[in-house]
Amino acid sequence: MIYILQKARPSEESDSMEESKADASELLPKENPGPVPLSVRRAKQLISLFTMVQNPNMTHLKLGEVVVLPPLWIRCDGSDPEHTYWLGAEPLKAGNKIVGINLYMVTCDGPTAYKTCFANLEELKMQHKILHHSSVVTTKGFAQYELLRAAAIEDTIVEPESSIYVDITWNTVDKILETPPLISAATLNIALEPGDPRSPVYQLYRELQFLLALAEGLKTGVTKWPEPLEPESAVELVQEFVADLKKKLDGSWVSGNRNGMEKIRCDTEAVDSSIKSIFSERGDLDFAEQLWCKMKCVSSYQELIACFTLILESLEHGEIQPWIHHGSSSLLSKLIQQSYHGKMEAVSLTGITPIQMLLEIGLDKMKKDYVNFFIGQELATLTSLDYFISTSVDLQEQVHRVQKLHHMLEIMVSCTVLLQFKHESLFPWTQICIKYYRENPLDEKHVFQLPVSSALVKKFYQDSHPEVWKVDISSGHGLKEVKTMWQVSTNPPVEHKMSNNTGLLSDSTVNASIEEKTYFITVVKCSQVHFR
Repeated sequence: MIYILQKARPSEESDSMEESKADASELLPKENPGPVPLSVRRAKQLISLFTMVQNPNMTHLKLGEVVVLPPLWIRCDGSDPEHTYWLGAEPLKAGNKIVGINLYMVTCDGPTAYKTCFANLEELKMQHKILHHSSVVTTKGFAQYELLRAAAIEDTIVEPESSIYVDITWNTVDKILETPPLISAATLNIALEPGDPRSPVYQLYRELQFLLALAEGLKTGVTKWPEPLEPESAVELVQEFVADLKKKLDGSWVSGNRNGMEKIRCDTEAVDSSIKSIFSERGDLDFAEQLWCKMKCVSSYQELIACFTLILESLEHGEIQPWIHHGSSSLLSKLIQQSYHGKMEAVSLTGITPIQMLLEIGLDKMKKDYVNFFIGQELATLTSLDYFISTSVDLQEQVHRVQKLHHMLEIMVSCTVLLQFKHESLFPWTQICIKYYRENPLDEKHVFQLPVSSALVKKFYQDSHPEVWKVDISSGHGLKEVKTMWQVSTNPPVEHKMSNNTGLLSDSTVNASIEEKTYFITVVKCSQVHFR
């Protein structure tokens, strides 16, 4: 826990007289101006008071027993010559005893042109040695690169809500802004929100959205039906499907006249050619799964009833004898099994029953699609996926878990197609995603941190400018360790500076070319006060 101190914002409430005089412009929503900092002078006074309170030698203040307080950080307005935006104080403890205070000062300049006004590493090291009276210092580097933009190509996944960064750390820095060596430790940070129409698995995402609409309708009683997109209605597609099955049963069906059967394909038919090799269509769709592919374009409750009425009448009269996968627990599968014996229980297609029937066959089909991908690519075993395809939970929870499978699929497809990673990387990453989603609810904004060899991502960043680059210079050990941090970043490192530079950022950063890229320069200095 830490304390953050900032100035209280004035109340935005107005009295009735002021409200009556407000014009239309004053009634418009106002942007949040962000946190309000203190003056540097006032912040230094408060840090001094904090240090005094934590000093056990200040007995004349009669404060009683000193209680160790959490670290204190104070927002500053950057009005001093150094442009200080944070001041911090952190008690140093030896056991339960306070032995000193670490004092921090965070300064920030910029934005400034790339590679101009940057510090010299040897000068930074010398300044640190002089300030802390140390003869030996160590350095550690950190760099963050954006891979999504670096790897972006036409018609691939480039979604504003998504991001793929790589964080790289290494020991012994030789110069400012040096490219990380190949022996560096790297971590891929990927946040990928499904739904980009350019995604290779967007058709599967649309299928999932219809499944979610059915689940919501089952829960609330109100179903949001999709707009008709196919030239033929769901009823017409099902009629053709049943007619072909009847012809096949009586022997009049020939392979050259397949009509609707040609259209019975897994929804990966619209998938980009670059992904077909790893997300190929399934060739083992049973009757219920093929029916889902026809009925997923159903656009009304009445159309849903008409489709299932046609199917149930054909089954009851023995006009079709479809096959289904073993182990399916849907109501339609049970009715099909009963039809093999010439006797089916009566099902009333009223209320939520037809919606539940369609949801069940959709769930079965999509579960098999995801399992087919992960097992087919040798990224997971059936045992590790059992949690996601279990039927021992209610339908709403089953849908929730299928959403998790889709999120994992989008991540792995992006890493394969966009970043071209191989199985040796994808397999352990899949296990990380599986572990996370077995223990946590769906979070499409979650940033997955996946370890990766820096050599595998070097091609993406070797000719790129970093989003963040910093060096830590340290000396001392244990409680006497002190650090100096120098950093450049494309975004302001402190939010209350960002609120003061909105216009400047849009001109110098967003619209800038790589050569004109601008950076904020941040320096964090640490000093110690020891209580004797």
